[in-house]
Amino acid sequence: MRCVICHCEPQRNRRGKPTGKVNCKNMKQDCPVPACPRATLLPGHCCHTCPKALPGPPEKSPAPPFDTFEYFQDKEDDLDKPYNDRSYLSSEGLARDDARTEFVALLTSGPEPWHPTSSAVAKARFTLLRSYLLFSISYERLGRPSRVRFSDPEGNVLFEHPVQKSAAPEDGMLCGMWRTVSKANIQLLRGEQLRVSLITRAQPSGEVHGHILKHRALFAETFGAILTSSDPTHLGAGGMAMLTLSDTENNLHFILMARGLLEPGAGESPWVPLRVRILHQGQTLREVRANITAEDPDFAEVLSELSAHELQWLVQGQLRIVAETEGRHARQLAGTITTRRSCDTIQSVLCGADALLPTKTGAVGSAKLALHENGSLEYQVQVVGTASEVVGITLETKPRRKSKRNILFDMTPSYKDGLARGTWQSPSARDAHMLLQNELFLNVATKDWAEGELRGQVISLPYSGLLARYTEMPVALAGQLVSPPVSSSAGGHAWLSLDEHCHLHYEISVAGLGRPADGTVSAHLHGVAELGEMGARPHQHKRLLKGFYSTEAQGVVKDLDADLLQHLAQGTAFLQVSTKAHPHGEMRGRVHIPNRCHAGGTRLAPGEAELSEDIKTRDLEQLKKDPNSCFFEGQHRAHGTRWAPDYDKKCSICSCQKRTVICDPILCQPLNCTRQVHPEELCCPVCEEKKIEQEELKLERARDSSEGCYFDGDKTWRGSGTRWHPVVPPFGLIKCAICTCKGTTGEVHCEKVQCPRLTCANPVRASPSDCCKQCPAPEKSVPELADTMQADGPRACRFGRRWYLNNESWHPSVPPFGEMKCILCWCVSGETHCQRQECPPAACAGPPRRDNPCCAKCRAPDAPPDAREKVHDARAEVWSR
Repeated sequence: MRCVICHCEPQRNRRGKPTGKVNCKNMKQDCPVPACPRATLLPGHCCHTCPKALPGPPEKSPAPPFDTFEYFQDKEDDLDKPYNDRSYLSSEGLARDDARTEFVALLTSGPEPWHPTSSAVAKARFTLLRSYLLFSISYERLGRPSRVRFSDPEGNVLFEHPVQKSAAPEDGMLCGMWRTVSKANIQLLRGEQLRVSLITRAQPSGEVHGHILKHRALFAETFGAILTSSDPTHLGAGGMAMLTLSDTENNLHFILMARGLLEPGAGESPWVPLRVRILHQGQTLREVRANITAEDPDFAEVLSELSAHELQWLVQGQLRIVAETEGRHARQLAGTITTRRSCDTIQSVLCGADALLPTKTGAVGSAKLALHENGSLEYQVQVVGTASEVVGITLETKPRRKSKRNILFDMTPSYKDGLARGTWQSPSARDAHMLLQNELFLNVATKDWAEGELRGQVISLPYSGLLARYTEMPVALAGQLVSPPVSSSAGGHAWLSLDEHCHLHYEISVAGLGRPADGTVSAHLHGVAELGEMGARPHQHKRLLKGFYSTEAQGVVKDLDADLLQHLAQGTAFLQVSTKAHPHGEMRGRVHIPNRCHAGGTRLAPGEAELSEDIKTRDLEQLKKDPNSCFFEGQHRAHGTRWAPDYDKKCSICSCQKRTVICDPILCQPLNCTRQVHPEELCCPVCEEKKIEQEELKLERARDSSEGCYFDGDKTWRGSGTRWHPVVPPFGLIKCAICTCKGTTGEVHCEKVQCPRLTCANPVRASPSDCCKQCPAPEKSVPELADTMQADGPRACRFGRRWYLNNESWHPSVPPFGEMKCILCWCVSGETHCQRQECPPAACAGPPRRDNPCCAKCRAPDAPPDAREKVHDARAEVWSR
């Protein structure tokens, strides 16, 4: 940002402690007007200069006035130390986390290489979280997009996200996620080389497009606006504004990004006057003027000392921002300023460890909030397991002095039966700003703990794709709900849902567990016979969801058993989080998900069959045009898809990899049981139910004793000292690796299998799934052929894994297609000969018969059925000779 100059100035807070204050100013407005008609912009300079002018002194930056960008440090130093400060996370700290990077894109219908065809505008925010790219896109003057497309600088499509109707919290927004972004694409993203497009039915190549950029203002943005052209005939014009309040003063900082404001080649001078106004009900409140160029049309400014009315109109969405150029080719963009729109969920986990005076009662609070465009704040706070009666639920800021809590809003009047539900109609702009900056807290006071038994920071949880967040309250996880109750200072909550395929999606957030080094956290989903009655076998139906070290965990479980699904439907299932300090459970919550699922089965939502067929018909043409799609068994398949082929539905799996179909047989995992059964509908055998229960009980003891390992590949626990071949999806059983469970540490150690040295010249694999080759067995090891091979007569033939006698014929079997009925092989003195059956042309008067799978034959209408069969048998006999 060569046109922005920053200064670090020493400051002192109210206690006299020295702090730093950064002041930044856009110096483009102070550039001198060049004397020549065609001034040039030199690399590294902000101001244009005449091309033949002698090098002058370096550009001086004027002293920054008061209306500049402000970034403060050590905001929390005023907190009195006797209060608990262990859990505070600032928004700036979150934004600067190395594992999380923010990006933004302005999407319009132009410029090149696309000619403007629409007046639609969209604003997209992106968050790169490890290898996941999360995005929230708001748009105007645009029909519902069907896809979000990411492409490289050459226009190659890297990823497409299909847009679902229910995947957004409000209209005019869409949410999505690009999972497992490759390192090469992450480099393109960080280098600002990726483009994003919104695909609509009217514009299948993309109606609006834009570059994904980094921007400093993203971490501080709390208000925003999308600007559209006041003249709908000006296609390709649009803009966005990112706004935020100063930390201590009522100054409004904003950055305006616009496209299409300047007419290409419109004026003689590169500088174009720009006027930016803030309006309320058509009346101008503030006005700023500046000069912009086509090379750098973005604009930054600070509006100082907003009045109380202006701040109230700001948070209520009653202010409009208007940007317009003046002159012969005047254009105007305008939009409404609202609170920041996002797909993230504003939530909080309240626990005793985060209270101002820490408590350890096993209680928990769980909250979900929503900030609407009109400035109202909708809240739901549930409280479970407190030691005494709840006397206060308040929304607060961080305390500044001892015994002096700063309460913004009291939710206590709306509290009833463990739940506070209502709407705060009139938060101030400063309140909304602090909420979106993760600077507010929820506090629950009880009779025994007047200052607060529970407390939690209100934090925006990044979008995860779990739609239950928008429609349901999370399941509260408390130590008091464990059997027997646990007086823990930690707490948590979780969202769970079953999709149309009966797969369980879950997302867990915990708080108050201390440092990650304190131990691994593991979450289990349980089903019990009766709610509240554990019985003799408390963990009869138990399923490990995930082991995790941080405060969040999410995932999908695709193979829940029928009993656990039934418990979910009846509300007799519960979710439990265990730690090394409490291996039998530190917090728990009851889970109720009505469903009609069966083990391994699927359910179809009403109307989904019709929707699927409609989507299939609509996407077929796009699949045909996709250069990476595959055509197999008469169907087009998209790149990356996996399916069971028609020739073997049970025991084979195929995948499409860039126009190539790869089909592999399913490798069955070895079972740790003596009695096995092979269900007709499954490819692999399974253990009998009694044996499964014994194995689960054995694994339960290993889990309860904290001496075992969890392997994520096959989602199972194993006892200490167990050795096994790992299962790694989607490859299946890997026999070239051996894993060992180190029970004392809970670590899984895997190493490559060391194959023995062989003395033979041509070693072979006895089975395709085997890791090591072995020397082939000598020919005399085949007893039925021993005499023939040692005799002086004709030798036998080996084809595949079988031996065939001299003059014996057979149909060969070729994996994965099976027996080839139209090919015949025969053995002649140790040599194998194969030939495809040749079919004579069938010049039939009527439709030919298909009795033979290889050749069509004419019907003999006058001959009786017995005679036809004799003719067929005779021909077959002649051919076999």
